[in-house]
Amino acid sequence: MLFSSTSTEFDSLLDYLYNLQRLGIKVGLSHTRELLGRCSNPQDHFQSIHVAGTNGKGSTCAITASILMESGLKVGLYSSPHLIRFNERIRVNGEPITDDEIVTFVDQYKNDIDTIESTFFETTTAMAFDHFRNHRVDVAIIETGLGGRLDSTNVLKPVLTAITPISMDHRDILGDNILAIANEKAGIIKRNTPVLISNQDMDVEALLIKTAESQNAPITTVTFSDDIQSDKSGTAFDIDGEEFITPLLGQHQAVNAALAVSIAKTFNPKLFHDIIQKGLTNTQWPGRLQVMSTSPTIFYDVAHNAEGIGAVLRTVNQLFDCRPIGLFVMKGDKESNLIVSALQDQFEELIISGGTKYGLLTGKALGNILSDDGLKFFSINNSFPDALNDLIDLSREELRPALIFGSHYVAKEIFDKFGFLI
Repeated sequence: MLFSSTSTEFDSLLDYLYNLQRLGIKVGLSHTRELLGRCSNPQDHFQSIHVAGTNGKGSTCAITASILMESGLKVGLYSSPHLIRFNERIRVNGEPITDDEIVTFVDQYKNDIDTIESTFFETTTAMAFDHFRNHRVDVAIIETGLGGRLDSTNVLKPVLTAITPISMDHRDILGDNILAIANEKAGIIKRNTPVLISNQDMDVEALLIKTAESQNAPITTVTFSDDIQSDKSGTAFDIDGEEFITPLLGQHQAVNAALAVSIAKTFNPKLFHDIIQKGLTNTQWPGRLQVMSTSPTIFYDVAHNAEGIGAVLRTVNQLFDCRPIGLFVMKGDKESNLIVSALQDQFEELIISGGTKYGLLTGKALGNILSDDGLKFFSINNSFPDALNDLIDLSREELRPALIFGSHYVAKEIFDKFGFLI
């Protein structure tokens, strides 16, 4: 079966790729290595920076890529999931992989993909590495998909690694406690390869340091001044006596930006402040406390675990003197009991919605789960488009900010509603 790049046939190709998810998540890297071998090991033909963590790794990767692009490098970026189009996952200097390039890869390697029974993420990882080799990138910033030790991306031999804040998420796969999860993330640490880490829980930091020492990997904990200034235009922070500003909102984004600055400076110690700041300013990373409307004020954030949701809500509380209106959706594989603790008493009104067409729990199913875990005072609207209208009406009537959050999978519906392009 060969694909062409007409719209209908490209949709057929995407269906083929998405259907590879039926093969689930495989433990081990053997299938990834085998597929990459059939692609002539593209990962050996470019420098890479490998980033793991629970929250903020996508933002950190995007900021790092932007800074290094401003320094004049050709930079690849591999991130997941996408917001609107699959192509967003694989970029060179900000430009997504084209439909034709996706078609060419699948046409060339479909028999290998089928024979190996490669999963969706194994296949897209090989596609990304092939794309970066073909475009002769100077460096590629690679975000892990899930965990680190057994993640498909962990076939790399990076020039440095980085780990963003680690918290509880995907306990069914990564482990039922924070140290088990941290051990999986620490799996990206490579022998004799520098590793930078964000400030972590004390026990997590001790585990990461111990792992780095066992690999003779120089490890640095990125610290910065506690004097973080955040308003509706961005977030200012100070690192090593230099002040920087990121347009991304919230103190958690200062953490991500500080790690990204440190990654970029470790990769190229000769970077000037102006280049770094320009890279920060020009970072494009939608769906992170993104302002969808100013009248009324409505934000969208993809935060989907307790730590991420808590960070977003702390920022909204800092920017406004009142509790927001909320619209929450969720996949079925999240730690609902931890999320309830982050949600409780944080909203003036909270709407629960979703739908299987988005790959999410229905509003009713999610409401039942949250109620069983102790969440009080929320309403349910099984139609996400109707729930969006309810949120807008409530925000306008009550003169309160509003927050839509919980998933990447509703991004298209939200962006279409508010007339945003990506």
